[in-house]
Amino acid sequence: MPTDATTLASLKKEERKARQHIIISAAERAYGKKPFETVSMRDIAKEAGMAVSSIYRYFPDQQTLFVEAFVSGTQEIIARMNERIERGEITDLVDFGLLFIDFLIENDHYFRMMTHFMLDGSLNEKPLEKLNLAARSVLDQFERVFGQCGTKQTPRFLSHAYFAALNGILISFRNYPGRSTSEVRHHMEELAKTVALSLECYARQTP
Repeated sequence: MPTDATTLASLKKEERKARQHIIISAAERAYGKKPFETVSMRDIAKEAGMAVSSIYRYFPDQQTLFVEAFVSGTQEIIARMNERIERGEITDLVDFGLLFIDFLIENDHYFRMMTHFMLDGSLNEKPLEKLNLAARSVLDQFERVFGQCGTKQTPRFLSHAYFAALNGILISFRNYPGRSTSEVRHHMEELAKTVALSLECYARQTP
């Protein structure tokens, strides 16, 4: 039977999680308002409605908070992937690729965080480990869809290829000059379809 002490400890733990969630949500909003690289702890504190010193009670440094915000994004896209796969709405690489592209178009701050971490090799050991776990969780979903396609090739290798191709499309064309937002989105979706169909053909070939 729980004692007063254990109940109080549980409440404090839940309160801490709630505060961390508030700060992470504030960080995501701040990333959505200005270039990711220019966001400071002061910006996040202002968005969260608290002092900068209060944030450091829950996150030891800005790098750790950045990683937590990114992990939050990966959990959101994985949940969306799982839901649509289980409902039978994703049955091939085309559907899956369009979901991935559309999610990152609609949540550009997650994409900017992802590319920042891909290019920045200066993460500390613990945040880097957490980031790698989050990335592997996303790649697991890619591999899951390749498995549904009846691949005869190595699913993990193909997952890496598809993940890299989709990110390459986003990097190359998300700011396509002279095109409207809808035209850019359509162009990227058509490229994603082309890559998906090519990989599906390759996946079914005997090694």
